[in-house]
Amino acid sequence: MLRAAGVGVGDEVIVPAFGNVEVAEAVTLAGALPVFADIDPLTYCLDVSAVEAAITERSAAVVVVHRFGRWADIPRLHALGQRYGLLVLEQGESEAPYDEIAQRRQRAGYLDAKLRGVRTPDGGDGHTYQQYVVRVPGNGRPDRDAFARALRGKGVDCRVPVKTPVHRLPEFRRCVSLPETELAADETLALPVEASLTKREMQRIVSACNALGGLLQTAF
Repeated sequence: MLRAAGVGVGDEVIVPAFGNVEVAEAVTLAGALPVFADIDPLTYCLDVSAVEAAITERSAAVVVVHRFGRWADIPRLHALGQRYGLLVLEQGESEAPYDEIAQRRQRAGYLDAKLRGVRTPDGGDGHTYQQYVVRVPGNGRPDRDAFARALRGKGVDCRVPVKTPVHRLPEFRRCVSLPETELAADETLALPVEASLTKREMQRIVSACNALGGLLQTAF
């Protein structure tokens, strides 16, 4: 899509660093330079103000990635694109059937009500809970990782959604300030929320998480 739009050598494309490396790789394959912008801490998608701050005279496009079942602020990003003459491309996630989304939302609601000691996801703007991503507060990565190891030891299949932001990878290393991206990479943890989970399995997730409160500082 970038090549078809004429994006290439000498152009810059604004992308998120919080997520998969494939987006930055696609920009490079088109011959352009990926420029990383920070994310909104609630949606984990590109922050509109951060995108605007990253725009230069070489900026040609913005690639917006929707994360975990939440949507980026597309109307504002398209308005920004029109103002600066930028192409705005979207990369979404494969959507589950409606019935499955409804069940995921039901299980997410249960976790929202029962979990203690972690910050539950913001459910606004039609969240479909492709992943149920919580924040583990504390002093950064060691707390989140210790919490995750303890959960796995109790049989809860949790995972770190973004282990290393793209701007930390050797091939894309940049000296850039992305505080929300860094914090999200250190604190986020995806808990099971699949439609196939039984009530007993949901209760086990809650019990395991809440029993580990001693590892954490007070959630905010």
